[in-house]
Amino acid sequence: MSRGRRIALLVGLLLGAVGCAALQQYAALAQVAFSLDGIADARLAGVPLARIASYRDLSATEVATLVTTVGRGNAPFEFTARVGAANPGTNRTDARLARMEWLLLLDGRETVRGVLDTSYTLPAGQPVTIPLRVHLDLREFFGGGVQEIVNLAAGIAGLRNDPTRVTLELTPQIETPLGPLSPPTPIRVTGRTP
Repeated sequence: MSRGRRIALLVGLLLGAVGCAALQQYAALAQVAFSLDGIADARLAGVPLARIASYRDLSATEVATLVTTVGRGNAPFEFTARVGAANPGTNRTDARLARMEWLLLLDGRETVRGVLDTSYTLPAGQPVTIPLRVHLDLREFFGGGVQEIVNLAAGIAGLRNDPTRVTLELTPQIETPLGPLSPPTPIRVTGRTP
């Protein structure tokens, strides 16, 4: 066998091995189960909502802050969505999440989208929680006065008996030797957050 043919065969075997590793990592991503594991650290115009289930739970100072902010035409709301990622123990390889695009839907209404650029290793058999920080203006998407906005925010945070349905559409990208791979369609995770 000539030297050129041996080099071509070696390169072909090497590319086949790299492709096989990429397929294994893509298969690992396909088996990762994503979930919405709750909402944490919710704040409306800077007011923490941990103890607020409705408008009547606000202090006078908090009401004044919210009336002033909503009076200016906005209602900045932020929270951390805890996204669970479980790579099954039966996988023989860790999945490496390189990036994740996301879209937030509240009661079926599209609101904001973003990109998580932090990399996460998803070891086989060990669930990982991925904190996803979300910022949006509730007034922009839902309108309403202070009382309606407070009740909506408390519902999103899961602090009311009638919680708001929170849905995330996730498009994760997995690192492979051949470059990043993503599922063909976004993954939907939904929950009435506790």
